[in-house]
Amino acid sequence: MGRYLVPELLAAGHSVDVVSLDDMSSDDPMLHYIKGNVKENGLLEELLKKQYDGIVDFMTYQTEEFKKVYSLLLENTGHYIFLSSCRIFADAPPINENSPRLLDVSEDREFLATDDYALYKAREEDVLTGSAYSNWTIVRPATTYSTGRFQLVTLEAPTLLYRMLAGKTIVLPEKAMDRQATLSWGGDVGKMIARLLFNEKAYGESYVTATAEHHSWREIAEIYNEICPFRYITVSTEDYLDIIAKGASWARYQLIYARMFERITDNRKVLKDTGLKQSGLMPLREGLRLEFDRSRDFNWSRYSTDEKNVRMDEYLRCSHEK
Repeated sequence: MGRYLVPELLAAGHSVDVVSLDDMSSDDPMLHYIKGNVKENGLLEELLKKQYDGIVDFMTYQTEEFKKVYSLLLENTGHYIFLSSCRIFADAPPINENSPRLLDVSEDREFLATDDYALYKAREEDVLTGSAYSNWTIVRPATTYSTGRFQLVTLEAPTLLYRMLAGKTIVLPEKAMDRQATLSWGGDVGKMIARLLFNEKAYGESYVTATAEHHSWREIAEIYNEICPFRYITVSTEDYLDIIAKGASWARYQLIYARMFERITDNRKVLKDTGLKQSGLMPLREGLRLEFDRSRDFNWSRYSTDEKNVRMDEYLRCSHEK
């Protein structure tokens, strides 16, 4: 999302500082890169001395971390945009800004006792909405793909693209395959965020920042197959989770409480307040092909020894799949 947000902000005439862990440089006098981790060495406090007009915060915080920094962020900027997620929502399609959140309606006490991604994002939303500040906006992207970032159920690019390009079979969970999913292009989400920043309608509001287009995971697999033919098999939920993370709870929660939910989004509020139109958003087939072509030459083979790929290969050997 940030990759596409920056040029949108520059095109709107803003001077932009980007904080990144990577070494990056720019010849544009309006764009400055700062290398560092804002969670370390007092970098956040130092940056906030600049009194930025606006901050778009892509950082991830555990709940207690966020409680320690949110006041500092809000007091030192005119407009703070907090990146939440559609992962916070329960299984109640279509998803809109008022849909029930897992934090509020789940009866899974073991899940609620964790600080899982879907929960800490919702808890941090509550920190903002319960605060004395109003110069914030909450954005809730759906699953978002971009250059080098692709998803198929819970698989990400290091597994998905490596196996597609290497001609290796991919293992997917059968029970998720016919669930509806929303995949948004990072460029569209960047446009949405850019148009919410400094937008008077957006202060103190939350937005589902996603396309309204949706497909089942099985249909999405076929779209990928049109772009780069590959073979996949489907397996039980437990076998899949064992391959992905040896049954770890975070992987289970992502699959059960996100990818197995019907994820159909209602984006009318963000379209209304930004002036964008659904017809102007990137169709999934075109967007995946565009980003796949941009990412094809990445060195995906370096992920051949990634634990997920090793376990998937072992599973396929044991089941006599090639």
